[in-house]
Amino acid sequence: MSAATARRHGTTQRRIERAERILEAASELVLRWGYDKTTIDDVARRAGVAKGTIYLHWSSREELFAALLRWDRADMVDAVRRQLRADPTAATLPGLFSRLAREVHRRPLLQAALMQDSEVLGKLVQRKRTRGTAGEIVEPFQKYLETLREHGMARTDLTAEDHLTVLSTVLYGSVTATRMLPQAFRVSDEREGELLGDTFERILATGEEPSEAALAACATATQEYVDRAYEIARAKLRESLGDDLRPEQGDFRDH
Repeated sequence: MSAATARRHGTTQRRIERAERILEAASELVLRWGYDKTTIDDVARRAGVAKGTIYLHWSSREELFAALLRWDRADMVDAVRRQLRADPTAATLPGLFSRLAREVHRRPLLQAALMQDSEVLGKLVQRKRTRGTAGEIVEPFQKYLETLREHGMARTDLTAEDHLTVLSTVLYGSVTATRMLPQAFRVSDEREGELLGDTFERILATGEEPSEAALAACATATQEYVDRAYEIARAKLRESLGDDLRPEQGDFRDH
């Protein structure tokens, strides 16, 4: 590596670390006070940087917090992607969505985004409604579902719209229930994950014993779909971070 390349690498690394520190500070404060009450001054003070430094990364307060949501979303998809790579036997439609549900339950900001929680996200709720990415994932999901059906790994009596309706209902419902249930009736995170996995299995699986070939094809299709979802999430994140986004092999949280 040349001296010039090393300097550029060092500068990029410092920018990444600084952006990460700012985003972590913003996450902590918006969860504590809510978006509408959290100022750039608050974030700068918490992150230990000058106010003007934040504007080197984002042109406005809204852009900073939009980046925060995209960062959390991309990290969630990547976490699921890594889990499925580590355990290909879980790379099925029920397995994929049970892991997505578990990750959402670990992330208060994503829960707020799913629930359109204006107390936490304030005016960002409107931005999410008008600039969301959900539509971009529909076509890849349809292709993924077609592949699963070809190999007997997804119900053919349900349309793609039916599948998405069921998946969304369980996912959103689980987040709502967690918030609404009295503490005495709440189960552990581990048990909740087991229940969600069982629910997805019961409503989405065909009930037939799959062949080894079908399982292998399903695992490949699931991993390809998650990879595509990750590409889409990263593309949105890049809009918010630009040169501060590392290559695919090294995201902010890959320490």
